[in-house]
Amino acid sequence: MLRQCSLLVSLVLLIDNIPLPPKSDKRKRGRPKEYSERLILKALLIMIIRRLYTAYSLLAFLEQEDWVAQQLKVLLHEDGKFPTRRTWERRLQQLPDTLPALIGYLGRHLVAVLQAWAQGGYAVAVDSTKLDTAGGKWHKKHRENGEIPHTSIDCEAGWSKSGWHGWWYGWKLHLAVSVGSLWIPLAAELTVANTADKEVAPLLLQEMPKQVRYVLGDTHYNDPELRQACNQRGCQLVATRRGAYPHGDGGVGVRRLFHKLRSQSIEPFNGLFKNVFEWRVKMPVKGLEKTKLLALGAILIYQLVLLYQYEQGKTVGKGIKALLRAA
Repeated sequence: MLRQCSLLVSLVLLIDNIPLPPKSDKRKRGRPKEYSERLILKALLIMIIRRLYTAYSLLAFLEQEDWVAQQLKVLLHEDGKFPTRRTWERRLQQLPDTLPALIGYLGRHLVAVLQAWAQGGYAVAVDSTKLDTAGGKWHKKHRENGEIPHTSIDCEAGWSKSGWHGWWYGWKLHLAVSVGSLWIPLAAELTVANTADKEVAPLLLQEMPKQVRYVLGDTHYNDPELRQACNQRGCQLVATRRGAYPHGDGGVGVRRLFHKLRSQSIEPFNGLFKNVFEWRVKMPVKGLEKTKLLALGAILIYQLVLLYQYEQGKTVGKGIKALLRAA
């Protein structure tokens, strides 16, 4: 009986064709890396889709007597060699620092390929969304005294407060998404929850396509330094203003229109993203680096699925959760 290539195998193979940022000409100290970045990305894709959150669980999955697992194991060989468990652990630990640049590079490629702004607009919405830690909460009174009451507590996470969620403990996923009929993640960063949105926004700005003309944010992004950074880049920051409503200045009508466009893109995307990967309640891992690896890796996978749907002639941006579940 002939077996077709599985969906998961197809997604892994697609990583060989995605554009990656050019390598730096500067020689780094230490031994040259034996395995390519693409190989590590393939492993990360398998781990997130199949919910394998350690290198040990990945290797255990690849040893199963299943034809998909055996196909994947072959694809995780490079030059006839297969990395050891320690190599997987070390390279996956190094990956989070490079993921924002990878997401930005692929996001710029998707904007061009999918013609996200074919009808104009050139707007990007920015926002942060909460991700609760898998560990326990480290309360203020214990933190100040240096006490860790339980080993389940995630000491790397932080507290934050929002008008919608109230107080919460965990992380912030900072995102920039294209405004329009198709939501494309263009930039992403992950920080502890108590990091201000305006502090991370310049990092997102660096990864946005040059075509961007408007950056849409809420009151947390209404910052003079961020506005200046946008102006230097040739785009305009449009952020809601603080103070009692209704505002009476001359630009209130334009801001209201832009705020509506923002709420119709970034806010539903945040909900869709957490629903697709089922992270509405808690992240499945503890610690900043492990959470960053999964969260930013999932953004990269979302981008990859958009590219896969385009190349397969499917409706781009529809049925992503079902597609990933089928993988």
